[in-house]
Amino acid sequence: MTVNDDSFTNWKTREEIAESMIPIIGKLHRERDVTILLHSRSLVNKSVVSILKTHRFARQIAGEELSVTETMPFLQALTTLDLGPSQIDIGMLAATYKTDDRGLSVQEFTAGAVAGATGANKVERSAPRDVVLYGFGRIGRLVARLLIEKAGSGNGLRLRAIVVRGGGEQDLVKRASLLRRDSIHGQFQGTITVDEANGTIVANGNTIKVIYANDPSEVDYTAYGINDAILIDNTGKWRDREGLSKHLRPGIDKVVLTAPGKGDVPNIVHGVNHDTIKPDERVLSCASCTTNAIVPPLKAMDDEFGVLRGHVETVHSFTNDQNLLDNYHKADRRGRSAPLNMVITETGAASAVAKALPELKAPITGSSIRVPVPDVSIAILSLRLGRETTREEVLEYLRDVSLHSPLKRQIDFTTAPDAVSMDFVGSRHASIVDAGATKVDGDNAILYLWYDNEFGYSCQVIRVVQHVSGVEYPTYPAPAV
Repeated sequence: MTVNDDSFTNWKTREEIAESMIPIIGKLHRERDVTILLHSRSLVNKSVVSILKTHRFARQIAGEELSVTETMPFLQALTTLDLGPSQIDIGMLAATYKTDDRGLSVQEFTAGAVAGATGANKVERSAPRDVVLYGFGRIGRLVARLLIEKAGSGNGLRLRAIVVRGGGEQDLVKRASLLRRDSIHGQFQGTITVDEANGTIVANGNTIKVIYANDPSEVDYTAYGINDAILIDNTGKWRDREGLSKHLRPGIDKVVLTAPGKGDVPNIVHGVNHDTIKPDERVLSCASCTTNAIVPPLKAMDDEFGVLRGHVETVHSFTNDQNLLDNYHKADRRGRSAPLNMVITETGAASAVAKALPELKAPITGSSIRVPVPDVSIAILSLRLGRETTREEVLEYLRDVSLHSPLKRQIDFTTAPDAVSMDFVGSRHASIVDAGATKVDGDNAILYLWYDNEFGYSCQVIRVVQHVSGVEYPTYPAPAV
């Protein structure tokens, strides 16, 4: 047998194992609200090839490739346990088992590592929590996709309605079509049907009422059987407490804004300050996509090296706020054609750092350049540190943060030498450290942070909503603090 034959046989063996993983992963998710992860990447509803690619990608962050032959025994061990709602990272189970010197079997080690999610310790399933989307644009539709994807067993978050302004004939069909197909993020994973008679969109069995209104004051959500709901405002029309409080209508308990909040509205970056949300807080903001991209690495760098001052330059994909062709715009430069120009503009992300990370006393400045790409941006974070260090130390530290810290869902890490922006479409992390571009000279460090300003940000929004609704289930093995 030749080497090529050996490689092919090995591939077919791994294909077979990945194929056998799918029903196990699906059943755990559907029946027990258990999400199986591999280095913080969900394996739920993934294809055979996608599971194999996710295992191979581990070499980018952990330094070596994982094989399904290594992770499958841990997945099988999980099926024998009395698991409650949780997220379990089989990549981390496999990695930590390698370094464990207690001589335990895979079954014994797994039972101990996830003990907090089993038996009397397990979290009780939450009753379904209604969610309403106010606005159904780029972020609204991606948040809808995520809510539908995470419906799981039917417990947790449940998308009940979207609120939009009437768009005329075939409005419902057109909105369903935009949810079904996306030029950047691809096809919706599942089925979508339209019930025009009842004014609903049915996506993977989730019945979503489409409510037409020009103002929050026009809607009584209880009339649609919606109660105690979390409303996600994707319009950005209201950004202060007074404006956002208009949404606190019958049936709505809390309002979450997908834009930077003004005044005393808390700006929340999940992973950094979500634990500061007061239980009785009814109005909050998820800040901006760029704020979510820079605050977690800023916190990580400040924790380890100290940050004395910094500047962030964002090279940002164009957005619907800009014009397709030159036309009037109230803001400077944004009236010029977005697909044809690099456009210097402002970013509020630097000033927003103080709201999300008040313990960081360093002054942070910022500016932005909009460029002719439809999605994925990069933040260039230039920092003056509190001590001298080396490039190797910074990269090893950030790699470890991406794998083991409480920020591992926010910070990803890549060593790919030819990485470009399109490679990060669909990333669920708030930002991805580009190891190859990182520069360190004494107490000066420059980090290049990729981020999917649409999908990665939408994932952060969902994490905040899960937290305030009480369905943010614990992750095992527990990250190092």
